[in-house]
Amino acid sequence: MSARDVLLIEVGDDGIALVTLNRPDALNAADEELHGAISTVWSDLSGQPGIRAVVLTGAGKAFSAGGDLPLLDRMTRDLDLRSRIMGEAATLVREMTRLPVPVVAAVNGPAVGLGCSLASLSDLVVMEEDAYFADPHVGLGLVAGDGGALTWPMNMGLQRAKEWLLLGGRMSSERALSYGLANRVVANGRSAEEARILAKRLSALPPQSLYETRRVLNQPLIARIDAALDDIIAAETKSFDEPAFRGNLARMMERNRG
Repeated sequence: MSARDVLLIEVGDDGIALVTLNRPDALNAADEELHGAISTVWSDLSGQPGIRAVVLTGAGKAFSAGGDLPLLDRMTRDLDLRSRIMGEAATLVREMTRLPVPVVAAVNGPAVGLGCSLASLSDLVVMEEDAYFADPHVGLGLVAGDGGALTWPMNMGLQRAKEWLLLGGRMSSERALSYGLANRVVANGRSAEEARILAKRLSALPPQSLYETRRVLNQPLIARIDAALDDIIAAETKSFDEPAFRGNLARMMERNRG
């Protein structure tokens, strides 16, 4: 499957770009192709005239199940691949927060790991009732380096972020709403529709006032990214050599084969 297949981009006449993670049989887990595509799509979109807003969602019944296990396994042995994927993770964070137009996430199902990061880096988040967030990095043995550790303390407070990043667990859509990680909770199957409504409202606003206000609102996040991202990506990169991570990953892959 090519990068074009795993990430679909449709730009409507209204200037709204629909970006769809498209590995539904794998719950939109990010394999090598999808990870590369989602890291570069933001710079591609910023260079396209006429785009006024972006809706980000997943195909099928999940938003994203996070990292693809076979890819993670390869990263424990292939240092060049590991370096490239972690570099892409840093690019994704920087480019998504610097995109000049707003992003509305339509969280249509589980958002795990990378899925949490993508939602937390969006400007507005619509979750379906049965959707949930879960960031299992720490429990798996990885440093939570590419999203939640940077954004969640700002969105829901440091103490709550520590609980959910260190201890993990599934955060329901209603809890995410109460914590400030979601703007809307809608019935199952309606997240893309509601996200498009919000995107149309955003795209109808005067561009200069919208973009500059959004830029100023993002300044604390961008400052945090500039200060901490390289360090935390380096720490996550080292996690791939840790026996705890390698053992946990092997057990997960064995369960999946069974």
